[in-house]
Amino acid sequence: MSSRRDGRSAGQLRPIHFDGDVPSHAAGRIIASMGQTVVLCTCTVDNKVPEFLTGQGKGWLTAEYSMLPGSTLTRKPRDRGGKIDGRSVEIQRLIGRALRTVVDLNKIGERTLWVDCDVLRADGGTRTTSINGAYLALVAALHTLRGQLPHPLREILKGSVAAVSVGLCDGEVWLDLDYLEDKDADVDLNLVMTGNQQFIEIQAGGEEATFSSEQLEQLVNLGKSGIAAITEKQWALVSAKWSLD
Repeated sequence: MSSRRDGRSAGQLRPIHFDGDVPSHAAGRIIASMGQTVVLCTCTVDNKVPEFLTGQGKGWLTAEYSMLPGSTLTRKPRDRGGKIDGRSVEIQRLIGRALRTVVDLNKIGERTLWVDCDVLRADGGTRTTSINGAYLALVAALHTLRGQLPHPLREILKGSVAAVSVGLCDGEVWLDLDYLEDKDADVDLNLVMTGNQQFIEIQAGGEEATFSSEQLEQLVNLGKSGIAAITEKQWALVSAKWSLD
């Protein structure tokens, strides 16, 4: 059996921390960390919607994602001139899709929820850490807005969302990969689910490798256990800081 360099067991998450005491003007803000990966997640409210939704009484949620220049060992150039690298576009679309599954946009009025995820330090799992923190930033923003919303928060929020990575490394299934594990993994899977274990998205692929249906099932099942643990952490913070009543 291969050992993980940080001493974790195969099914063990990295240490998770959600910090809601963040200096920001955004209605919702969280610094989310999973191991050495740290992401600033904010949710800003704009009291208008895209043109295609104007007059329909429905709100919108969209997301942006970026890795700050100091987030990697060598400086990462900023996206400039409206040019965003393909990976960032893919990830921000994933974040937006994931969050839209758990908020009823018909019940927030004509306003846009802008979710921004900025990676402060990257060590694998930036997209999954972003989703985990973005959900909490969304809850915080809706809580800030609660007196202006046409419906109670419990009707607007249809559930929670969490994400985790899983990998097949030297024939073993490992949960929550750091950068080096992810780089060397034969198969990498990102799992996004609701808190009640409904699938939102499964992204899986082999790197010069194939995998069987049995191995896919093992990856997903281990990922589900990680989602449950992350959800528990999220709800501990929600219960402590933001009433949904």
